[in-house]
Amino acid sequence: MSGLPRSCDVAVIGAGAAGLATAIFTRRADRSRSVVLLDSARQPGAKILVSGGSRCNVTNATVTERDFWGGRPAIIRRVLRAFPVSETIAFFRDIGITLHEEAGGKLFPDSNRARDVLTALLRECDAVGAALLPGQRVVDIERSGSAFRVRTAHGELEAGAVVLATGGQSLPKSGSDGAGYDIAKRLGHTIVPTTPALAPLVLAADESRNRGVSGVSQDVELVIRVDNTIAIRLTGALLWTHFGISGPVVMNASRHWHRAQLEGRPVSMTANFRPGESFDAVDAQWQRRATVTPKASLQSALAMMVPASVAAATLQCLHMDGTIALAHLSRDDRRRLARALVEWPLTVTGSRGYNYAEATAGGVTLAEIEAATMASRVCAGLYCVGEMLDVDGRIGGFNFQWAWASGFVAGRALARGLTSR
Repeated sequence: MSGLPRSCDVAVIGAGAAGLATAIFTRRADRSRSVVLLDSARQPGAKILVSGGSRCNVTNATVTERDFWGGRPAIIRRVLRAFPVSETIAFFRDIGITLHEEAGGKLFPDSNRARDVLTALLRECDAVGAALLPGQRVVDIERSGSAFRVRTAHGELEAGAVVLATGGQSLPKSGSDGAGYDIAKRLGHTIVPTTPALAPLVLAADESRNRGVSGVSQDVELVIRVDNTIAIRLTGALLWTHFGISGPVVMNASRHWHRAQLEGRPVSMTANFRPGESFDAVDAQWQRRATVTPKASLQSALAMMVPASVAAATLQCLHMDGTIALAHLSRDDRRRLARALVEWPLTVTGSRGYNYAEATAGGVTLAEIEAATMASRVCAGLYCVGEMLDVDGRIGGFNFQWAWASGFVAGRALARGLTSR
């Protein structure tokens, strides 16, 4: 279909992961309901194509509400349980995409091609009879009696129900520019202020540790303090970069840093290069090393605990001589080094923003959404799915699982004709 029809039963706004899932599951459950899928891009699904390094991390082997932040965990849990990972795997197998598991429970298509995932979704959308209309940017949605008037840049159509699946603000070049939030707000919804999530972080220009270690990855524990109190601890791989830090643990930490900044609360971050170990434990290790290998150089001993380039940079930052033998390491320097290893301050000045973020924190508050249907509690006939909502998962396929699950719940409800309470 190329032009806008005059009317339809369901208009889905946004043909990303959540929008495609909603359209497919609605038509699968009830072929009598006409579904029109509108997307501003001429080639929908750009975010699917770039996800997971263009391999598309479809979901994760284990997904619970504890993998997400934002709205009430009880609501997130109910949506996830309606369409668990096992059903996601079966759904993709049914449309020709088999998955395999990699480190961290990440599930990727066997072909390792995000293009194949998108192609399969678009093919299924066509097979079930959902009409996809690309290049149709929705500029406004208004209530019109018991229906909606959906206005695009090229015309308008009347819809009995509307699904907002426009995504957040991450990767705006893919079409996610936050316009859906404005529409939801005009229709009566409360928008939790948004920030980037899953974004690389920028360190202060005078942060010298990352000089010479760009491209080096190491396992760390990040500790984020808000109002001088530990808010969260996160463990995983950190990647040193020319601008600061990235890697899975940093991406997960970024939303917490941004939320504190948004709220105007003091926030700081430290890295423990010996995850799970305390200052006393690390200090004791150095004492034992000095006893067992007294002639070993400080730098060679440190390089057995962290990557060699990080060891060199650490000693340089601490102004310590790496050639000194462990037997000659003073008590004060030993303790200073132990403290640095378990509590190195990271002077974060910001993130690389929405252009590099993989998700958005904030959005339509879950308190205004019926968990059993994804229907709005404030605007009858309106549904919200995916990244539109105040739900953001950690890195590893969790945000995609939220998209599939929320799309399934909405599609099932639309097919059954359910509305908000």
